[in-house]
Amino acid sequence: MRIAKLIENRASSDIVSATVDTPMREAVALLATRRIGAIPVMKEGRVAGIFSERDVIYRLADEGEVCLSRPLGEVMTAPAITVDRETPCDGALALMTRRRIRHLPVLDDETLCGFISIGDLVKSRIDEVQTEAAAMRNYITSY
Repeated sequence: MRIAKLIENRASSDIVSATVDTPMREAVALLATRRIGAIPVMKEGRVAGIFSERDVIYRLADEGEVCLSRPLGEVMTAPAITVDRETPCDGALALMTRRRIRHLPVLDDETLCGFISIGDLVKSRIDEVQTEAAAMRNYITSY
């Protein structure tokens, strides 16, 4: 399955994001309020980086609470590792495992059209395995 199938029922307007000028404090509140682990950080309509729970922990450990007033452009992880709609889900999962990341922006050319988590990919893979197993059971019991 391709990423396009995974995000086909999601509106890109529903993606929670912030800009490079957003103060870290606001982004942390956004993560907490929305109960999400990361957001794409945008600059001039393009993905400039990703801000995640890990960025919060690393910055707080290094700088203390003074970092909370810094703009995301200074504290985000950049450049963002991205995929496109045609990327196979298994390929995206392998990329996330290899790079030790949990979120990927999905780009259509340079435009953000989706944002997926490792949980989205694992759920998709589990659904595929369950469907295949049911098909095998049906096949075996039909003979």
